[in-house]
Amino acid sequence: MNLHYKSTRNSNLKVTASEAILTGLAPDGGLFVPEELPVLDVSMDQLKDMSYQETAYAVMKQFLTDFTEEELKNCIGKAYDSKFDTEEIAPLVKVDDTYYLELFHGATIAFKDMALSILPHLLTTSAKKNHVENEIVILTATSGDTGKAAMAGFADVEGTRIIVFYPKNGVSKVQELQMVTQKGSNVDVVAIHGNFDHAQSGVKAMFENQELAKELAGKGYQFSSANSINIGRLVPQVAYYVYAYAKLLANEEIADGEKINVVVPTGNFGNILAAYYAKQMGVPIDKLICASNENKVLFDFFETGTYDKNREFMLTSSPSMDILISSNLERLIYLIAGEDSEKTKELMEELKNGGSYTITSDMKDRLADFAAGFASEEKTAESIKAVYDKTGYVMDTHTAVASYVCGQYKEESKDGRKCVIASTASPYKFVKSVMTAIDDKYASADEFRLLEELQSVSGVTMPQAIKDILDAQVLHTLECDADKMEETVKGILKL
Repeated sequence: MNLHYKSTRNSNLKVTASEAILTGLAPDGGLFVPEELPVLDVSMDQLKDMSYQETAYAVMKQFLTDFTEEELKNCIGKAYDSKFDTEEIAPLVKVDDTYYLELFHGATIAFKDMALSILPHLLTTSAKKNHVENEIVILTATSGDTGKAAMAGFADVEGTRIIVFYPKNGVSKVQELQMVTQKGSNVDVVAIHGNFDHAQSGVKAMFENQELAKELAGKGYQFSSANSINIGRLVPQVAYYVYAYAKLLANEEIADGEKINVVVPTGNFGNILAAYYAKQMGVPIDKLICASNENKVLFDFFETGTYDKNREFMLTSSPSMDILISSNLERLIYLIAGEDSEKTKELMEELKNGGSYTITSDMKDRLADFAAGFASEEKTAESIKAVYDKTGYVMDTHTAVASYVCGQYKEESKDGRKCVIASTASPYKFVKSVMTAIDDKYASADEFRLLEELQSVSGVTMPQAIKDILDAQVLHTLECDADKMEETVKGILKL
């Protein structure tokens, strides 16, 4: 089967997987989705004995049908190698009665590595397949983790440049240092005076600007994206949910076919959408539980059917979820609208112009696979401490949001199914918040001195990614106002 991709805002526009990866965003501003969601052609019984790399191939070959077996296996082999500090790539750790899928064992100690380790290889392979001569400029907005993972993935990759925008004072100190110390002759990072939504909207506006596209082409450039709006980011994420279920089966924690629940700390909606795709592929997942922090725009959406970004933007201890415009939700909206691209476009226009939209009752009925919850700052900290006091396991702030929501869901629903929590970052990345939650005596301590303390408290060796930044030189100091992003890009590219 040759699977094509269409735009959420124009079902008549069809491209191959490699074309969708190359362009990132559809020309009409829509997101690329597969014309049908594929199913796994191997059983869970077969998958349970597979390595992460083999599982990734079994999943990704169903989506990326214009890649040869050799091309896809080559991309997977280059991505999931010694950059990860464990052979398992994504270990499943049982803590009390819950399973934490640790997605932070890559080069930048956050779950974005799972997809951004492979995206540069998918992109350069796609460029060759489509005879692209232009230099590809990866343009990305980050709420903290995507930026570093994308820069690490694309640093010095031939035929590419990468420009990352992040909100000044809107990421953790460790996240910022990871970005501004990134080496690579093709790498630029810019702090914007605004929040993540400003950065994301600025990037989307540049993608939709056809005049800018012509200007770029004239100078031998074309844009692509490393954000989860790129289908090449989303597809690799589906693999780890398939792997998690297979590992539960291999470890005899569940019976074959037994349904599990998955809890995902959610900002831009890509990570939980990947879990939804895994369910559609045949993984026995019952509920997909969307966990929000105090920016609970998604929680309110699942409760009411109204998506409303017109609210105060909260800066929290889980900054990668400090988002009010969840881009990937558009892909789900398209599906629950019965793949009606006109309806999807209409709702997205309402969001753009008025900041909100309301789905129909039929669409809301199609959200039955999902549940939602949120954690306040206080509950997030309490969750870190409670799990640590009971088990000795230390988790980061984003994972703690999911852990709290998981507990609340179990209590309220009386649902006894086993739960897998997507653990999205190393506690070392948010050391101040984590250590203060464990004991408030650390509240006044220097963030970098706490790294050693976390090592002794958790019993987990300090990751190489942290050691690397402790004495690294700051290489990027560029800043701009949110409305000057296009000018800044033109300056970097010397247009």
